[in-house]
Amino acid sequence: MSKKKSEDKQPHVAVVTDNSLSFLEKYINNASPTGFEWKGQELWLDYIKPYIDDHYVDNYGTAVGIINPEAEYKVVIEAHADEISWFVNYITNDGLIYVIRNGGSDHQIAPSKRVNIHTENGVVKAVFGWPAIHTRLGGEKEESPSLKNIFLDCGCTSKDEVEKLGIHVGCVITYEDEFMVLNNRYYVGRALDNRVGGFMIAEVARLLKENNIQLPFGLYIINAVQEEIGLRGAEMIAHRIKPNVAIVTDVTHDTQTPMISKITQGDLACGRGPVVSYAPAVQNNVNKVLIDTAQKAGIPFQRQASSRSTGTDTDAFAYSNDGVPSALISLCLRYMHTTVEMVHKEDVDNVIRLIYESLLQIKSGQDFRYIK
Repeated sequence: MSKKKSEDKQPHVAVVTDNSLSFLEKYINNASPTGFEWKGQELWLDYIKPYIDDHYVDNYGTAVGIINPEAEYKVVIEAHADEISWFVNYITNDGLIYVIRNGGSDHQIAPSKRVNIHTENGVVKAVFGWPAIHTRLGGEKEESPSLKNIFLDCGCTSKDEVEKLGIHVGCVITYEDEFMVLNNRYYVGRALDNRVGGFMIAEVARLLKENNIQLPFGLYIINAVQEEIGLRGAEMIAHRIKPNVAIVTDVTHDTQTPMISKITQGDLACGRGPVVSYAPAVQNNVNKVLIDTAQKAGIPFQRQASSRSTGTDTDAFAYSNDGVPSALISLCLRYMHTTVEMVHKEDVDNVIRLIYESLLQIKSGQDFRYIK
């Protein structure tokens, strides 16, 4: 994006309301690990139902809200609903629990974290234990956290006692950290990747309803499951809907904090606006709609390039069916796959605005092919 003088900067347009924010907090605090997303999907559907004409949920839990369900031309706006987590993998005779990943969970942040183990009997509290610093220091090289040595302690002294709590191999585990607003500037919490995306597309539906917009096409607002383990929910729903165009939203890395290379990751920052992507899966004519819309509406934006794939559900939609013209709008996020993920409040507003304004530019039957 070309740099503008500070005096030329457009005033920020707030979108998120107090009621919206209340929903976002409740939605983020709810656990929706990959493969177990349904509680979060129920919350999301309850919020979005007043703004849509119809909805359904597929066999694996992807939720779809629809505006103009009878229309032949179908436009998708999409995010994913699942969060990274852990699985119980092994229970020792002493009552300690070893884990494996469910998605890209970071073993380095686990020690001393409090967690919820989800069982059929309800949530069981536990902690990731870790030896005291006094016992780790010595002549030998200090051991770092890894999947081989991180473990859960739920206060039991035997395997039998653990199992009596309802814990078994395959129980899913989430961190208990919850949503907060930091310095009146950032939304902070676990699972902002990417339930904040589901929140933003729901807000687009709200704006369409409140502004009495009559779209000339069918709009499919999709909150997909199982993105964190390979875009699986998007793959399934793309084949079911067979859309004509798709706009996907997900998070991307803020690269302004220590230990991140701008040379390899790009120069992106929270507070500078939505991020539009360049990648093989991104259809350039759809991308042009996003960029032209941002420029005309005075929405600040950033640009990002991806080498082979975006690593988001954009890839699943783009390469589905006979090829679906697709584009990606990303939200800058700090500390991805931790319990303190951070996004800028103004960026959230502006992603919502960009999706909303872009939908108003798309025509029924619009042909996005390069050569016609």
